Amino acid sequence: MDKAIITCAVTGVLTDPKQHPVPVTIEQMAASSRQAYDEGAAIVHLHFRRQEPGLGHLPTWDPEVCAAIVDAVRSACPGIIINMSTGVIGPDIGEPVAAMKRLRPEIAACNAGTLNYLKTKADGSWAWPPMVFDNPVGKVQAFLAAMREVGARPEFECFDTGIVRSVGLFVENKMAASPHCNFVMGVASGMAAEPRLLPLLVEWLPPAASWEVTAIGRAEVWPLHQRAAELGGALRTGLEDTFYLPDGSRARGNGELIAAIAACAQRAGRAIASPAEARAALGLRAAD
Repeated sequence: MDKAIITCAVTGVLTDPKQHPVPVTIEQMAASSRQAYDEGAAIVHLHFRRQEPGLGHLPTWDPEVCAAIVDAVRSACPGIIINMSTGVIGPDIGEPVAAMKRLRPEIAACNAGTLNYLKTKADGSWAWPPMVFDNPVGKVQAFLAAMREVGARPEFECFDTGIVRSVGLFVENKMAASPHCNFVMGVASGMAAEPRLLPLLVEWLPPAASWEVTAIGRAEVWPLHQRAAELGGALRTGLEDTFYLPDGSRARGNGELIAAIAACAQRAGRAIASPAEARAALGLRAAD
């Protein structure tokens, strides 16, 4: 892609707003999205949080709460593209599918394979009980069917090299065509946030695939963002992925992070895509 398409990952799934500057209320989500939009974000990737006082650290799939957040973001950011999270543990995908049908996002995350989701503390103990982020083929197929029904383009989330290669098998099996892949790099038990790995990942994509990078970590992720910009990928950052700017200081909000990743594109000689240009490049429907 010539112009750089920038996504802001506005907030994560469980990050506690009492400890980190993540937006969780409807008003905060809209304001933070606007800050990102003003700095060049064409897409916002949204997780949805409970709105009752004191419960903003917990996720929700309540379709009406999700819709209120999306409506506020769209109102604050004319033409913005909505990319919604869908990740759930276990085979029951009814709640995210119900939210997707209510929201009709332009893009929906489709986790493309299973991962042992692990992290250790400094003393070697588990940061959380070891868990399996289960995404077997039947679950992927069910999500893809729901995405086709609502007209959302799937974004294949790839946490490991075998998952990247599986997307090519999905294409061969006619589960998908011209996929958009998101290389999720920096999860402790997945692909490292290593710039040297990126050319190989791009090489392993099926023909006509577009791609971007989600870089999880601290200041060390910024060389990876720069390499993604140089190789022509779409770009993503936000408070879901990192709290740190390239100089190691803590970001105060999503606007600062998007400004920093826009600078990566500019150093690579790439202009920033508007939401309308991003829609055309990704084959998305026109703004409502």
